[in-house]
Amino acid sequence: MTYTAGIDVGSTYTKAVILSDDDKIVGRGLVKTGFKLNEAGERALAVALSRANVAQSDLTYIASTGYGRFQTSIRNVNVTDLTATARGSRFLYPNTLTILDVGGQTMKASRLDGAGKVKSFRLNDKCAAGTGAFLEKTARYMGFNTEEIGPLAATSKTIVPISGVCAVFAESEVINCLSQGSAPADIMQGAIASLVDRSVQLMKRVQMEPEFTLVGGILRFETMAKVAQEKLGMKVNVPQGDLVQYVAALGAALLAQHRLRRLNEQGAQAEGEKELA
Repeated sequence: MTYTAGIDVGSTYTKAVILSDDDKIVGRGLVKTGFKLNEAGERALAVALSRANVAQSDLTYIASTGYGRFQTSIRNVNVTDLTATARGSRFLYPNTLTILDVGGQTMKASRLDGAGKVKSFRLNDKCAAGTGAFLEKTARYMGFNTEEIGPLAATSKTIVPISGVCAVFAESEVINCLSQGSAPADIMQGAIASLVDRSVQLMKRVQMEPEFTLVGGILRFETMAKVAQEKLGMKVNVPQGDLVQYVAALGAALLAQHRLRRLNEQGAQAEGEKELA
């Protein structure tokens, strides 16, 4: 049995996936990134290896992705997060054509061609109002932490419109809504709806077409996927549980596996040529 690993060094969290040569995820690890990007990759990989009961010496190839991919010294190769996410999404949902990836600091929409390669993409990383940070800030203004966003929104009875034009100005908007007696759950639902509106606009810019696959840490909140599905008017794919956070790391591990097989084939071919000579 041989193993490959994918490490996704994100702005908020770093994820690692250990993949066996029969395409099975045998271990996953997630840690907060912090400011030491190389160490974050090593820590996430250590967690994944421990859960997989695999030694690091058993890894035959490691691919890194994410904004900190160049800082991961233990990598054999690095790939862009768009490419890694496309590969991971297609592995989970083979008919995926449009991907929305909502993380803590960025939002990305991409459209794939029939072969699963990225055909077009758009990013929204200039303002926190278009990222998961907008939801986190809104929750913090009301005295809730990030992990309470999902349960809080799930109790909402109606949507309180939040413009979401700017995350900085959202604080005064939230305070105003609270002073008018709006429930925190309804305000949170309004913030989610605002983020989804921005998401759909980004997807339209890549000329979206189904199937849609939604990934990224913010999609672990079920309400986000539910509102997105309502806005799009059709079913969306969302990886179950915390797997939604590991799609890019999974894609990197798959690409590492593909690269390893290519190298082995080239080596076998070269060896064969030597024997013929």
